[in-house]
Amino acid sequence: MTDDADQTDAALLARARAGDGPAAAVLVDRLGPRLLAFVQRMTGGDRALAEDIVQEAFLRLWGRAREWEVDGAAQVSTWLGRVAANLAIDAHRRNRRTTALSDGWDAEDTTPGVEARMIRAERLSALDAALRALSERQRQAVVLRHIEGYSNPDIAAMMDCGVEAVESLTARGKRRLAALMRGAEGERHE
Repeated sequence: MTDDADQTDAALLARARAGDGPAAAVLVDRLGPRLLAFVQRMTGGDRALAEDIVQEAFLRLWGRAREWEVDGAAQVSTWLGRVAANLAIDAHRRNRRTTALSDGWDAEDTTPGVEARMIRAERLSALDAALRALSERQRQAVVLRHIEGYSNPDIAAMMDCGVEAVESLTARGKRRLAALMRGAEGERHE
């Protein structure tokens, strides 16, 4: 048997569908953290909701495991990303609520670096607000590309659109995000 780390995601999924629990665990450990970080950004920082969405995405993957073509063109990671993104959008539409990336910071903290942490928390809050101001598709493309580091073809597969559309969404989203962040920076110095 080869080392699990050397196996493709599809090969691990095939082993998992055959009842290999450790292979399923390796797949979750491999794909889960990045997927959770992405979904948490998509849900405005709501970790509990993000965890629920990631769990649901994996449940759907396990449900499709028997149909998965190990040598097929679809990648497990992009399929999971697309499912999770759709679930996050659905949750946002259902809840119509937003949660800041950071609920706050301890204003009483007097240890060295408090000012730096306050500035960082303020910037994260401004980034979260700016991300929420983008359209859902722009936010999804920007987060996937510039925060999570996915390639444009992977994003296109997740968002069910062409690479050109991803490039356009990302470029427009970045410009809008930059303008919003400049506005937030200006307000902070007033």
